[in-house]
Amino acid sequence: MEIKLIALDLDGTLLDSKKRLSERNRNILAQCLERGIHVVPTTGRTVDGIPDVVKSIPGVRYAITTNGAVIKDIIEDRLIDSRKLTVEKTLEILELAERYHVMYDCYIEGRGISEPRFLDNLGLYHISPGIQELVRTTRDSVPSILDYVRNYKGDIEKANMFFAEESERVNMRGELARISDIIVSSSMPNNLEINAPDATKGQGILRLAAYLGLKREETMAFGDGENDFNMIELAGCGVVMENGDAELKKLADYITCSNDDDGVAAAIEKLVFKT
Repeated sequence: MEIKLIALDLDGTLLDSKKRLSERNRNILAQCLERGIHVVPTTGRTVDGIPDVVKSIPGVRYAITTNGAVIKDIIEDRLIDSRKLTVEKTLEILELAERYHVMYDCYIEGRGISEPRFLDNLGLYHISPGIQELVRTTRDSVPSILDYVRNYKGDIEKANMFFAEESERVNMRGELARISDIIVSSSMPNNLEINAPDATKGQGILRLAAYLGLKREETMAFGDGENDFNMIELAGCGVVMENGDAELKKLADYITCSNDDDGVAAAIEKLVFKT
């Protein structure tokens, strides 16, 4: 069946190891858009975290962000769908995090909310220089995240944690497993991401496809990590990068080249353009 929507994870997938969009990948996405195929950034990042070089490709209109918690029309700045955590549930998660040596933050209205004690010490949590830059440019600093959330009059897109020690990450994941009405995933070896149960990339693809009047079989998804499992399973065609998680590759309809070798472009040329 003809592909009409391509959902793209960013880090480790569309972007190379230096967080750059290659000219080959950009050109292939522009060609997809010219052919009427929806190109949809599908990411754990907020809307503000999607690189301008991606958002500025003429025709990129929709984005699935914070692991499926928010689907937006980014041209009209209009919310299409959201599946968020309550303030009460978020506080339960963050108060648990206070017992660990962990950097935590949460995403509200397309921005991360963090504190100086975390932003000034990102290196302590084994965060790569590229991700450190992303964190600093997509977070707003407040004196207390807990106080900010307590006083916020809405729902929360996602809670996010970075760990200095793997043992702490394992222990935290075990404790989070006992909290109801959340889903826990990871996009990096040193992080955990906590969302509302229906906030997954895969469900986001299906909801956006339904909104656009498309069938599941007309969708394609690209990913590399744990928080991509759901969308690789649910999309009509699931493509996994060569640098992707070994278990994720078992679910793939197709395994393409690595993110540093323009794997997105290579797969689209072969599977969509049939060249």
